Amino acid sequence: MHTTYLVVTLAAIVANAGIALADFARAKFVLANSAEVGVPPSWVPWLATMKLAGAIGLLLGLLGVQVIGIAAAIGLVLFYTGALITHVRARVFYNIAFPGGYFALALAAAALAVAQ
Repeated sequence: MHTTYLVVTLAAIVANAGIALADFARAKFVLANSAEVGVPPSWVPWLATMKLAGAIGLLLGLLGVQVIGIAAAIGLVLFYTGALITHVRARVFYNIAFPGGYFALALAAAALAVAQ
């Protein structure tokens, strides 16, 4: 179980840190997707900060601060639940797999962290 927890959590850290960096860089695909689902460009840095904070929290969980890791994973689950709801409300389904994938990673990391 520990190896699975380690692999899944590392994947969630890399994924969230990577997309946060793309958000901070205001990558074209980030701004296009945000506009398509009705998220104002001014929100992108704040959302990136939350993603990066979640990744850092997951890392702290791996380094032994388990309560922070669990809280970060739950925070990311809630964050990506909001992203999925935003996609559904905007009726943008062709790329819903992206927030769905991040949601699944966060959910798996949370479940595995609690099971530790």
